[in-house]
Amino acid sequence: MLRKIIHIDMDAFFAAIEEREHPELHFVPMAVGHDEQRGVIATANYEARKHGIHSALSSFKAKQLCPQLIILPGRMEVYKEVSEQIHQIFLDYTDIIEPLSIDEAFLDVTENKKQIEKAVDIAIEIKRRIHDELHLVASAGISYNKFLAKIASDYRKPDGLCTIHPDIALDFIAKLPIESFWGVGPVTARSMHMLNINNGEQLRACSKEMLIRQFGKAGSIYYDFARGIDERPVIPTRIRKSIGCEHTLEKDIKDRSAVIIELYHVALELEERLQQKKFHGITLTMKIKYNNFNQITRSITLPKDKHLDTLKEILAPAKQLLKQVDYSQSSIRLIGLSVSNPIDEKIVPQKEHYTQLKINFDF
Repeated sequence: MLRKIIHIDMDAFFAAIEEREHPELHFVPMAVGHDEQRGVIATANYEARKHGIHSALSSFKAKQLCPQLIILPGRMEVYKEVSEQIHQIFLDYTDIIEPLSIDEAFLDVTENKKQIEKAVDIAIEIKRRIHDELHLVASAGISYNKFLAKIASDYRKPDGLCTIHPDIALDFIAKLPIESFWGVGPVTARSMHMLNINNGEQLRACSKEMLIRQFGKAGSIYYDFARGIDERPVIPTRIRKSIGCEHTLEKDIKDRSAVIIELYHVALELEERLQQKKFHGITLTMKIKYNNFNQITRSITLPKDKHLDTLKEILAPAKQLLKQVDYSQSSIRLIGLSVSNPIDEKIVPQKEHYTQLKINFDF
């Protein structure tokens, strides 16, 4: 049967995180990268992109294009942490998740945990949760294979939502510029243009033999893509290293009894997640974010014959960690707990091969 595939792509991910924590940068040209003669830009916000600034551009050239550009140093540990928070949202819907990078992933939601019929409704819900819980913006593409889902997510950025239904896929592909095809870079695009292949319709008119002769094994892939065929499954190869949850509080708190109550609720949610995933770890990490947005983490590792998967086992060391946290001067706005260092590491479900069939399909 046809699959229901979602591609989620975070918009200007690194820059958006910096804007979230420094709202004054939202309306000024800003980029994340190395602000030095030989430095490069990792990503730029949309104000900077208006000046032609993009990832992999040299910082020197970026400053020439936009002298007022603010370049912030990257904070990869922060970006990884936020990426994991996004991944936790995905896991509420499916375990079949294939991360492409820190800021994008494929999700196979054909059979999803919430039994939501339409993939587009899942994508809308994920986008809303990323916005409401993490104050970030994602674009989503929905289709019946990875090629079209990725094309769809790029189609209406930023904050995009696009579905390419099987019934319209061939017409959509026919109008698609050849540069938009997955795997067609600048060099290949120039070769395509020399062969008078400028869009999907012209690509579809080419024989497989001709494309293989011109482009090698990739020619066979281009031949299939032009016909809306991509049989690659979503392959979750990520080894689960930790499970966690965190609560951003409605009001900042500093009263000890209020902190203990909130810690209890976080531990209760963590227990539920651990038992759902049958995850057993021996390291507990507490994350505290203050109302000035500074944050700290504290960890404790239990002996190997112990493990953290019940409320009782989690709450006692969590209270020990809390004693190491000073919140007398700054109130707490977020509390998080995670369990890591698994005692029985396993890989999340592997390949699922399938054949695409031309059937009526409700997205």
